[in-house]
Amino acid sequence: MAVTTEALEGQAAAVSAAGMVAPYLEDFDVFACTLPAGEPAAVKAVRRRALERFAALGFPTTRQEDWRFTNVAPIARTAFHRKAGEPAAPESATEVRTFPALARLTFVDGRFAPGLSEIGELPEGVVVASLADALALTPEAVEPHLAQYASFEAQPFVALNTAFWADGAFVSLPPGAVVREPIHLVFLSSGTAELPTIAYPRNLFLAGAHSQGTIVETYQGTGAYFNCAVTEVVAGPDSVLDHYKVQRESTDAYHLSTFEVRGERGSHFSSHSISLGGALVRNDVNAVLAGEGIDAILNGLYLAEGRQHVDHHMRVEHAAPHCSSHELFKGILDGKARAVFNGLIHVHPGAQKTDAKQSNRNLLLSKEAIANSNPQLEIFADDVKCTHGSTVGQLDDDAVFYLRSRGIGQEAARSLLTYAFASDIVERVKVEPVRRELEEYLFTALPKGDVVRQAV
Repeated sequence: MAVTTEALEGQAAAVSAAGMVAPYLEDFDVFACTLPAGEPAAVKAVRRRALERFAALGFPTTRQEDWRFTNVAPIARTAFHRKAGEPAAPESATEVRTFPALARLTFVDGRFAPGLSEIGELPEGVVVASLADALALTPEAVEPHLAQYASFEAQPFVALNTAFWADGAFVSLPPGAVVREPIHLVFLSSGTAELPTIAYPRNLFLAGAHSQGTIVETYQGTGAYFNCAVTEVVAGPDSVLDHYKVQRESTDAYHLSTFEVRGERGSHFSSHSISLGGALVRNDVNAVLAGEGIDAILNGLYLAEGRQHVDHHMRVEHAAPHCSSHELFKGILDGKARAVFNGLIHVHPGAQKTDAKQSNRNLLLSKEAIANSNPQLEIFADDVKCTHGSTVGQLDDDAVFYLRSRGIGQEAARSLLTYAFASDIVERVKVEPVRRELEEYLFTALPKGDVVRQAV
């Protein structure tokens, strides 16, 4: 029987894919020996199932719809290694901008670094700790939630993280707790072109009924490395939780993360994702509005230049009536940068009185930059208000001309309009030091930034 060219290519691809997965399967046997002897059996079982699922899924390819515009072959081909031993402060530790916080946890290459952390006196019942420590000391508080929300059945990188996570942050707010100062989580990474590293940060945030709090995640590093991160959040009944993620990775780094939030009745949840670095960045943001009266805000800003690639995939599940969700993601692309936005609002049967809005806007500063945008609605209820839209364009020539006619130079005029485009998201950041840092970043990154600073 003749063998077709397609069949041979398929066999070759299968062999290649298996070869890319094999090093991780071998490394897991080494990694498993470093895990605490007392780790709960259920957690060990989940790790093993996740590894098996990753082996079955393999690395995604551009033939898969969810990865059509994002090629992870550079990640699959790279031989990353996990750092062993006590975490040492990398060069990027000196560049972390700190601010007054209830607690500050620092992780280096995915592992808790007590020497770089500050945990003062916490309000009664509030827990801010290493996830590994929390699992060892209070498994009854962690185990019921760990790996229960971010599914790895169809997500290979979630599966990879679930199998290999060694540490991360655990934040628990008891019912009724009101925490006014933010909790700052710092993730530092380092690697080299000759020896790129990999880390699997795993975070779990639990907000009890009627609690209030603010969490800020900061990711940055130097050199070549891969951050494969997963964060799971439970917003309890009538809780208020503000979340900020600022990603300023090395331009030689890869950052693939999944952010999974489950909202319960009457909760108010907001998240702002800021992506400023990384060679290849993918953020999967999933929210399930599981109870009535939930209000969810999911905003984002991404800046990319050179050959950077930034991908945002969002899925918001309206599973109960009388809920609202609002998403606004803005991107600024220069050089040969690429951006992907794929957003889906899914309204379940019975989720009446849903109010959902989703918008993606992209500003292209060069003719070679490309943005792929695909907002979507799936509605299975008949009494809803749902809108979605996207724009991809360049700066308005008339607006540039107007500013130039007022004595502002060409470059400064373009930068002023670019700043105005980005500030729509930046101004929504409630943590003042974080907002000021983002504003300063824009002033520094934009040509004639001093002129923009004076103008605003």
